[in-house]
Amino acid sequence: MQSCSDKVLDVQPRDRLTDATVWTDPGAADLFLNDIYTGLPDGNNWYDPIENWSDNSICGFAWPTSRGLIQQSLQSPSNANVSGDIGGPYDWTTLYTDIRKCNVFIKNVTASASLADDFKKEKIAEARTLRAYFYQNLFMMFGGVPIITEVLNIDVQGDSVFRPRNTYDETLQFIQTECLAAYNDLPDMPSSGRVGKGAALVIKGWCELYAGKYAEAAATNKKIMDELPYELDADYAALFLTKGAGSKEAILYREYNPPGQGKGAFLDGTIGPTFTKNGAETSWGGVNPTQELVDDYAMDNGKVISDPTSGYNPQKPYEHREQRFYQSIVYDGSYFYNDTIFTRKGIGSKNEIDLTDRDDASQTGYYMRKRLDDKTLVLGAANWGGYTSYQNYIIYRFADVLLNYAEAQNEASGPDATVYSAVNKIRNRSALPNLPEGLSQADMRTAIRRERRIEFAFEDKRFWDLLRWHIAEVNLNHPLHGISITVGANGVLQYAPVEAKGGDRKFYAEKNYLFPIPQSVIDKNPQLKGHQNPGY
Repeated sequence: MQSCSDKVLDVQPRDRLTDATVWTDPGAADLFLNDIYTGLPDGNNWYDPIENWSDNSICGFAWPTSRGLIQQSLQSPSNANVSGDIGGPYDWTTLYTDIRKCNVFIKNVTASASLADDFKKEKIAEARTLRAYFYQNLFMMFGGVPIITEVLNIDVQGDSVFRPRNTYDETLQFIQTECLAAYNDLPDMPSSGRVGKGAALVIKGWCELYAGKYAEAAATNKKIMDELPYELDADYAALFLTKGAGSKEAILYREYNPPGQGKGAFLDGTIGPTFTKNGAETSWGGVNPTQELVDDYAMDNGKVISDPTSGYNPQKPYEHREQRFYQSIVYDGSYFYNDTIFTRKGIGSKNEIDLTDRDDASQTGYYMRKRLDDKTLVLGAANWGGYTSYQNYIIYRFADVLLNYAEAQNEASGPDATVYSAVNKIRNRSALPNLPEGLSQADMRTAIRRERRIEFAFEDKRFWDLLRWHIAEVNLNHPLHGISITVGANGVLQYAPVEAKGGDRKFYAEKNYLFPIPQSVIDKNPQLKGHQNPGY
């Protein structure tokens, strides 16, 4: 028999990272950081995205979270963990798990004697920026939350691991401080998929805007405009497809494998137009744009359709609309993938507006086009089994910076020349003329809000805008609409707005501007007892 030795049993595992190696090797430490990046929103795997929480769209099928929970304002402490495909980025427990990963990384990289100082400085700044982003989502969902920056261990620290809520202002200040500190150690333009200076500042500026700190938000976004080489991409549609990180517009995004790295059409095969050539079901129709959104798209002369001089013809509602309408919306008679999509009634189209929840056809008579690749992908059932689409999911881009700046500066100082310049850059990219001169602060506010709605449609921003503007109880407390199109005499189409199935909304201003803290979290943490958000 062979004699034993302790060294024989001391085998280094080859299938996982260990503390003995991860904090001494830059490649291993970077793998740990890569895992933290997976906490960013997985927007290409959402069949019922946050856009469906807003007045921009309705899910085309009845069972997901948006229609069964959020739209009816049924969230409570007992069901407060955001479930379904959205999950992690807006879930208390998941976010604190991601924050703990950041804390572990920052602590161990800081203490490492083996890693180079330049490596440590930049990577810690990345982790601090990601941590600030996770706190941003907690801040928007719950208000003030416990701020934890150390690695907690209940076996060692006991009940001291339980922390009380910090105030709303303290949470905001923490995000601001973290982003500023990280900014100094990040590159101007990071490598693909990573955070840089722009990401740190855009998070800071958004949280300031969300909190109504307008002068601070204006200054933060102006710093990005003045100091960093971001710019609007000339091609609005392609920005969300093949260009991805190759564009100087994208600032913070979740990166996916490029085309050719295997199947990939889950996004396109779940939220796009349902039926295509020969009645094949090539998508689930998970996002149905509302008539309310469609009506906010301007004419190609830049005028809103309610302007009697705009040239809008309600009997030909899709003619001479602005470019972003055609780049974002599939409407009756438009072409998608391999077929002309007809949502009109009475011609036997499988895409006829669905007013009874009979199947996955559109509830509104419209489908989403923006962010979907109908040219190079093969759509259908083969892609419904988790084959992630390759497009980057953009969280923040330079258009955010311009419109965040314009709104903040208008609220802080009124519609000065810099406000006009920022908004007009967005409009000009889509071949729209400049805003008319001489707008009042209120008129400019209306123009900016419309511009935000159109520019960021289907980017999961509208819901948060409705909350921070405190107009959710107005916009989300009435039925949303679609368009019923019938063929009249001599083949003339008749257009009539109708209440959309699944478009009924409820929002209770006394409580729904914040989400409830999960009861399961309160039960575990005695410091949170008695500190639930109002109304829950």
